[in-house]
Amino acid sequence: MRVLVGDIGGTKTGLAVAELDGDAVALSGAARYPSADFGALAEVVRRYLDETGVICELGSFAIAGPVVDGRSKTTNLPWEVDAGALARALGLRRAWLLNDLEAVAWAVAALGADDLAEIQPGEGSASAPPRGNACVVAPGTGLGEAGLYWDGTRHRAFATEGGHTDFAPADQRELALLKHLQTGYGRVSWERVVSGMGIGNIYAFLADFHRAEHPSAVAAALAGEGDLAAAVAASAASGCPVCAETMALFAVLFGREAGNMALKLMALGGVYLGGGIAPKNLDLLRAGGFLTGFLDKGRMRGLMERMPVQVILNQQAPLLGAGRFALSSG
Repeated sequence: MRVLVGDIGGTKTGLAVAELDGDAVALSGAARYPSADFGALAEVVRRYLDETGVICELGSFAIAGPVVDGRSKTTNLPWEVDAGALARALGLRRAWLLNDLEAVAWAVAALGADDLAEIQPGEGSASAPPRGNACVVAPGTGLGEAGLYWDGTRHRAFATEGGHTDFAPADQRELALLKHLQTGYGRVSWERVVSGMGIGNIYAFLADFHRAEHPSAVAAALAGEGDLAAAVAASAASGCPVCAETMALFAVLFGREAGNMALKLMALGGVYLGGGIAPKNLDLLRAGGFLTGFLDKGRMRGLMERMPVQVILNQQAPLLGAGRFALSSG
C-alpha cells in the first residue's frame, strides 16, 4: 500500500510517501516546508507534488489540532482543513485527517529499539514488551497527548486534547507560577507550562522573580531573534542559573503531567514521550526531576513505577503513524 503522508505542525509541514507492509512502514521522498509560508494545506501539498512528481491515490495527514468528522481547524495556524475537499483539490481517491498525536501513537508499533531511549524500565523488556494501555505525551510548539488502548491483541490509537486541561500547581512556587500566568492568560492549561511556550513562560516567571539579567541568547530570542525555548535550554547548559532552574522546573512539570496522563489511562503498556523537546533534552529527563514529577502520585506510586517510560527519538513518527492509520482505515 502506497500513501502520501503529512505531518502538519504550527512551524513545519513534513510530507513523504509511505510504503506499508504490516506494521513496517518505509518512507521516501521526505521534504519539509515552513507552514506559515502557505495559506492552506492544499497549497503545501501541491508544491510538494509539483516538485517531486509523486503520484498517489491516497493521502493521510497528521494535523496539530482536534479532528472531528474529517475536519480540523489547526491550533497554531489559521487553516481549516476538510479531508474530502483536500482529496478533491489534489485529485486523490481518498484522504484522511488525524490528530498529530494520534498519528504518533499509531507509529509506536513501527518503532524499533534504535528509535527509543529509556527513562524508566518499568515492567517487561524489549523482547517481551508489557501488554496493556499506553499513552503518548509530546511537548513541542504545543502539548499533544494521545492514548493507545489494548484490545487483547494489539494497540489501537485514539486522540485526546488532554494538553489543554487545567494546570494544577503542587507547591508554593508552582502556585506563584500559576498566578503569574493568570495575569496574561486567564485560564492556564498544561500546554502553557509543558511545551516550547511553556519553557518561555517558566523562564519569564523566574527571571521576574529573581530580577535576573537575561543572557545574551535569551535577550535576542525575547527580541524576536531565534527560538526562546532553545535559547533558555542552551543558556542553562552554559551556566545561567535562572535558565537551569527553568529547565529543572520544566522537567518536573513535564513528568507530573505525563504521570497524570499515564494514570488516567493506566498505561502499563508504556508511556512514550514524543515531540521535539524530549529527544533534545535526554540528559535533563534522566537527571531525576522528570521521574520525581512522574512518580509523585501518592498511593499510586507503586503503579507508576511499573510503567515503562521511553522517549521517541524518530522525528518521522507522525509520518509513520499517518501511514499506519491509512492502512487501518482503508
